[in-house]
Amino acid sequence: MKVLKQNGKGIEKIFNRNLLFRKKHIEEKVRKIVAEVQLNGDEALLKFTRKFDQCKLLAKHIRADESEISGAFQNITSDFIAALKLIINNVEVFYKKQLKKPARVKDHEGIVLKENILPLESVGIYIPAGTAPLVSSVYMTVIPAKVAGVKRIAIATPPNREGHIHPYILAVANLLKVNEIYKIGGAQAVAALAMGTKSIPKVDKIIGPGNMYVTEAKRQLFGYVDIDMLAGPTELVVIANRFSDPDYIIADLEAQMEHIGGLSILITPSKQLIRQIRKRATSGYCIPVKNMDEAVEVANRIAPEHLQILTNNPLSIAKKIHNAAAIFLGPYSPTAVGDYVAGPSHVLPTLGTARFFSGLCLSDFMKTSHVISYSRKALERIREPLDKIATIEGLPKHSASIKIRFNGKE
Repeated sequence: MKVLKQNGKGIEKIFNRNLLFRKKHIEEKVRKIVAEVQLNGDEALLKFTRKFDQCKLLAKHIRADESEISGAFQNITSDFIAALKLIINNVEVFYKKQLKKPARVKDHEGIVLKENILPLESVGIYIPAGTAPLVSSVYMTVIPAKVAGVKRIAIATPPNREGHIHPYILAVANLLKVNEIYKIGGAQAVAALAMGTKSIPKVDKIIGPGNMYVTEAKRQLFGYVDIDMLAGPTELVVIANRFSDPDYIIADLEAQMEHIGGLSILITPSKQLIRQIRKRATSGYCIPVKNMDEAVEVANRIAPEHLQILTNNPLSIAKKIHNAAAIFLGPYSPTAVGDYVAGPSHVLPTLGTARFFSGLCLSDFMKTSHVISYSRKALERIREPLDKIATIEGLPKHSASIKIRFNGKE
């Protein structure tokens, strides 16, 4: 474990991981993949699946068929299904609480203003499966989309060399009533979902984590399609003090490092704790601070994906945190709880973007439209202020569109 001074240059490597994450050669490779998918559609998808996944697919097998989906259940145990139902309930309960009533304004002169809150019609969800099948990402993305009312949900995930999708991904998707599943991964999958091919109709938004190629494709295709966020490798910051249990800290830091490219950081004013952790931790960073106020300052600067507060009074510290995607309080709230079972989605902003991005919310699957209705009396009342603004902006026909409704008309 490396020790960094909170005011030194070393810590800037943490803050600037987004610059390290995006590399020029990746940008160029993804641009070529996107262009070829746009030009050649399914043919390009099959080519890149052969190249990157070492899998020879036929066009008719791009979408998983009913027999493949139903056959996946042969490898699924009943105790897994029971556990999954409990988790699904946790996630549904949380996101149903995010449903909100549309805003509405009405006055006595005949003004009615309101908003329509509508679900997106189609969403594409990317599920990584290269190094390990991220089964939890299926329910952590599909369930909020379902609660929001999205009509069409399509999943894209890379196949193995035999052309099969991991059975647990198929089974979880099926249990959530999502049967539009494509055996395509990487930047090519994002391109197909964004622009459409013969086999894969385009979607309105792409959700879900992925490697740097997937993330770069989402960045390049934003505009053709909406995206959730540009996320990089996962990260954990632990704030601890002399009251914290070093065994818990070690376990949580090491759990985070199981992810490829994962980053773990301990922030503490306790020199004794630092010595204990450094003897046992083989990777990650430790940032010594003078006190808890300085620990909070550093954590807010890092703006981590996961922030664990393992002090004796975690709530008092949490109140001072402004930049963190998910905050875990106390010794019995490890990050793994949020990854798998708590309820809020584990799709979270990384690379310091928690300063301005949020974790996956119900609003990510919804859009609003404004409804404006004025009576003649209400329109007459705002004629003068509207005319003044239109005049300043040099748009006289805007004013004329109001005046014509009153000239010689009673």
